[in-house]
Amino acid sequence: MPSSVIDALKAHYQQLSQLTLLDLFKQNPQRAKDFTLESEGIYFDFSKNNINEQTLELLLNFAKQQNLAAKIQAMFNGEKINNTENRAVLHTALRSNKESILVDGHNVMPEIKAVRAQMAEFCRKIHSGEHLGYTGKKIATIVNIGIGGSDLGPVLICQALKPYRVAGMNIHFISSVDGYMLNDILADVDPETTLFVVASKTFTTQETMINAHSTRSWFLDKTANNTAAIAKHFIALSTNTQAVEAFGIARENMFAFWDFVGGRYSSWSAIGLSIALYIGYDNFDQFLSGARVMDEHFSQTADLRKNLPVILGLIGVWYNNFYDYHSLIISPYNTRLTRFPAYIQQLEMESNGKSVNKAGEPLDYATCPVVWGDSGINGQHAYYQLLHQGTQVVPMDIIVAASDKFSNKEHNDILWSNAIAQAEAFMTGKSYETAKAELLAQGVVQESASEIAKHKVFSGNRPSNMIILPEINPHYLGMLIALYEHKVFVQGVIWDINTFDQMGVELGKALAKKVLQDIESRQISEHDGSTVAIIQHYLNQTTQNKLKS
Repeated sequence: MPSSVIDALKAHYQQLSQLTLLDLFKQNPQRAKDFTLESEGIYFDFSKNNINEQTLELLLNFAKQQNLAAKIQAMFNGEKINNTENRAVLHTALRSNKESILVDGHNVMPEIKAVRAQMAEFCRKIHSGEHLGYTGKKIATIVNIGIGGSDLGPVLICQALKPYRVAGMNIHFISSVDGYMLNDILADVDPETTLFVVASKTFTTQETMINAHSTRSWFLDKTANNTAAIAKHFIALSTNTQAVEAFGIARENMFAFWDFVGGRYSSWSAIGLSIALYIGYDNFDQFLSGARVMDEHFSQTADLRKNLPVILGLIGVWYNNFYDYHSLIISPYNTRLTRFPAYIQQLEMESNGKSVNKAGEPLDYATCPVVWGDSGINGQHAYYQLLHQGTQVVPMDIIVAASDKFSNKEHNDILWSNAIAQAEAFMTGKSYETAKAELLAQGVVQESASEIAKHKVFSGNRPSNMIILPEINPHYLGMLIALYEHKVFVQGVIWDINTFDQMGVELGKALAKKVLQDIESRQISEHDGSTVAIIQHYLNQTTQNKLKS
């Protein structure tokens, strides 16, 4: 990071940190207007942050020093910005309407549009009844078998867009290798009317393939070993034709995607087929269009002060690297977005959880914060206690929809009042004097009021963003997800890290294979003393259980 910019931001922090959010509002009566952005219906209020115009000026100068604008264009142009894997990063191309985007001189758009057309045609066949199950019954249930980005995105999107589902269509997701999850779901589905979607680019992902093969065995058991029926009930989201056909899946039911699409960015690709089957391809296309609108805003808004993903990302950098707030909570105030925090958790932490820069040099500054959260209205009765009165300050993104035609006004009014009030409470807090006065007004005696009031103090000055969608529909959900994708990219540029690899997941997987070999052979190889003892304990327990059975 350029030292002159860092020094200027540090000096500014020393001055600004002496002011509270209430002080900043007093200094600028127009603050709410000045620190609000709106684009294509999404309303972003960032006025309740420990920033002023000088903060933004310095942060935007930081972005310019890091060549953010040029790097945005490099991503959209298909340059190989994933330097460790020598790959382009083109999840944006998956929702693009351009005729040409080149990677190594090759136009990838015809292939992308061909897969979209293949997905649309398959959805048509399923929904029209042209593609039936092996006994002639219509497909009514989708079971998505995947993990990580092949699971978290589709789970979120299908939950959020459930009111838009095709009539009579149900969906389930199998991700964990815990056999309970698989057995629990299979107990509730009918093999005659269920389509299984196996999502694995290589068709070798351990967790996905053990679940896929177990499901295949279950299916053959239920169909009197009818191997021909597999082609009617299993499809693959993969590029490994040989493995897919060996499994029994017809080549025409294999849907491809590309190396320039990372798993956590893949719901826009063939990985989104489960989504399209559930909500219909027209709605899926609206989901793509929403993301495309945000792409255009991000890539074409040259004034970075008015660029939503840029401002959202820079605010996060400000807190993470200057205020030392190393946690971020995502709080959606709509039940249909309950899985949004888990999705953003992977998006941010797998992308930017890095400790070396793009050149492989160790970093001496913090990168991605810990990202967590749940439904905001439920969180108020759980962990908000810590957020209001705990010793840690945790910045928050509050997300809410202006209207929900699938709810009702009375409920929506209460939901909104809570979202607005919590943001206000985080900012204003409550002083000892106010708490004591309230107790006295309630008839509490002076001595007790003086003591109890100490426990009712809220320090306030706790920051939050408010992101408001007109409604939760396919278009605006696409915009929201793309907003966070681009925010993550902005922060990766500022921190000079590769946002698009995930090598931190590899070591545990490699060691798991070694441990599995030890368990299957009952011969323990070389490990540390604790690991050896735990493996032995597991082997002893399984032996005892086998003897008991």
